[in-house]
Amino acid sequence: MQIISFNVNGVRAISKKNFFPDMEKLSPDILLLQETKATAEQVIETIGELNNYFVYANEAEKKGYSGTAILTKVKPVNVTYGIGIAEHDTQGRVITAEFDKFYVISVYVPNSGNELLRLPYRQKWDKAFLVFLKNLEKAKPVIVGGDFNVAHKGIDLARPKPNYNKNAGFMQEEIDGMDAYTSSGLIDTFRSVCDESEKYSWWSYRGGARDRNVGWRIDYFLASESLLDSISTAEILKDIHGSDHCPVSLTLK
Repeated sequence: MQIISFNVNGVRAISKKNFFPDMEKLSPDILLLQETKATAEQVIETIGELNNYFVYANEAEKKGYSGTAILTKVKPVNVTYGIGIAEHDTQGRVITAEFDKFYVISVYVPNSGNELLRLPYRQKWDKAFLVFLKNLEKAKPVIVGGDFNVAHKGIDLARPKPNYNKNAGFMQEEIDGMDAYTSSGLIDTFRSVCDESEKYSWWSYRGGARDRNVGWRIDYFLASESLLDSISTAEILKDIHGSDHCPVSLTLK
């Protein structure tokens, strides 16, 4: 089973690029999208060209902002939206599909912002989302894919020293949040199979950053420890364009 996660930076915008040929070629069993910037109805309408998928989408109250989706070839047992906390559920940042053997979650974690104004909220979010995941895990394992808006360690961005504790995405508070996930039994699947690989999943549009590979790895698949032996490959698909992110992939045996 292959699962792909992709922050598309606007599903309607990327649909006008090479998105459909790329996804048809990859043909994942499950496709997670973040930052759809569309209503659920618009997502379903836009994605309609991809055949053989059940499509589920969560939207933000604010139009053209945030939003997540799950496309799956296998119909889920159940689908839920949000994490059950009103403060965190107005932006369409989480959608969960329950399958027979595990849960799959698409998440778009809040960005702390250019001036770090949302960093305190981001810390609250991380704590609440971890509780949500661990509660799910009491029933069956979890696989959560998405844009976590943090480079976990120095190897996860091209220029760690100039960014550490200065810019959103590499603040110690955000790193602590990711530490909490991984120390609570959720595996960073890419690092579990590519321990020393310096690969990135997001690049600024400025200064030719992508061409120069001055990037950040901020898109992840985290999975319950019980699934570790089931992980076949975990990849960053840097050659797929259309967004300031590229897709990340997880394949289970």
